[in-house]
Amino acid sequence: MEAQGYQQYKQQSVSTMTQGELLIVLYDELVKRAARADIALGQVNYPLFEASVDRCLDILHYLDNTLDNQYPISRELHRLYDFFCYDFSRVKAGRNQEELKQLLTMVSDLRDTFHAAEKDSPER
Repeated sequence: MEAQGYQQYKQQSVSTMTQGELLIVLYDELVKRAARADIALGQVNYPLFEASVDRCLDILHYLDNTLDNQYPISRELHRLYDFFCYDFSRVKAGRNQEELKQLLTMVSDLRDTFHAAEKDSPER
């Protein structure tokens, strides 16, 4: 019964979020999964590492697929998401922790940028 209440709460909270808030949630999850991949790689937990990187790739593909191409920034974000997907795939194949740390910094910076833009948005 508690699980059903929690699911209803989650559904309601997601349905009342602005588009900017939903975007921040996705970026938060991307950063969390990249950090989890970094920790798992350090612990030589390859299944968790690979699952975390795969989830990063899923999020990036979703973000890319939802871009509105009528805006010029979408082309730039598409190129950025392509770069991130390429690099996450390289990190996964080579299990390169230094490259992963750099990617984590970059996606964290991008998340912070979107968070700042959301705070300044008149949509709120």
